[in-house]
Amino acid sequence: MTAFTGLSAFPLTPLRDDAVDEAAFVGLIERLADARVDSITALGSTGSYAYLSPEERGRVARLAVEHARSTPVLVGVGGLRTSHVLAHIDSASEAGAAGVLLAPMTYQALTAGDVFELYRTATEHTDLPVVVYDNPGTTHFTFTTELYARIAELPGIASIKIPGTPGSRHEVAARVEGIRAVIPSHVTIGISGDAFAATGLGAGCDAWYSVIGGTLPAPALEITRAAQQDRADEAQTAADRLQPLWDLFADFGGSLRVTAAIAEHLGLAPFRSLPLPIQGLDREQRARVAEVVDRLGLT
Repeated sequence: MTAFTGLSAFPLTPLRDDAVDEAAFVGLIERLADARVDSITALGSTGSYAYLSPEERGRVARLAVEHARSTPVLVGVGGLRTSHVLAHIDSASEAGAAGVLLAPMTYQALTAGDVFELYRTATEHTDLPVVVYDNPGTTHFTFTTELYARIAELPGIASIKIPGTPGSRHEVAARVEGIRAVIPSHVTIGISGDAFAATGLGAGCDAWYSVIGGTLPAPALEITRAAQQDRADEAQTAADRLQPLWDLFADFGGSLRVTAAIAEHLGLAPFRSLPLPIQGLDREQRARVAEVVDRLGLT
């Protein structure tokens, strides 16, 4: 096992009165360490990295490493300018991160050449392992298999986080095998999109980069461990049990607002913990989230 296999849990970075709620964040990190997730990824999209100042990001990275104990911590380092990315990498390194997660953030549309140069520059700058973050829903950039191949040849690339892929296990396995055929053997493939995780793990992905794992590690670990032990059908059954949760993600525009509402309902984060202008869910939507959490016995 490495920091780039198994369950990598993505915690929220809760805010209170427009400042990072350090106590709530530490509580989430310690909860993940106690659950024995395989790694913790602080400052991913679930961690609202794009909304935080460099000083806030540095502080969050240090708190994550300090309170994760022996659990490896990966730190998101995405930024709009390459110089900002390099500064975030330095901050993550100083905090003691085991690796960094790099998304190609964009305001102006990026080309494949732009994105390749971003990763080339980052890997030349640091000895920390780098996870390639492919999430077109937030970055509005779509990787091709050819670009995966080019970037994966760079020294220091440790893993590729691919978007959730709909389809049967056989169909997803074909996609995973197509990527694996063009990247070095040491580069792991991690699935994202929590509703697709069981299928992705059963189809040969090495890791699950999990939104819900950062707040509800127990059910995420149940799915992951079953898949790792070649019990793919059990993993899928455990994931299917969470279908009402996946439905909330689909109905409410993604996972972030729902995950924050879950954390707030469970007392793990303050009310309205997301950075403005993100308003979070309304009263009726929160009631629906609470009903699902309670009905499924999620804690």
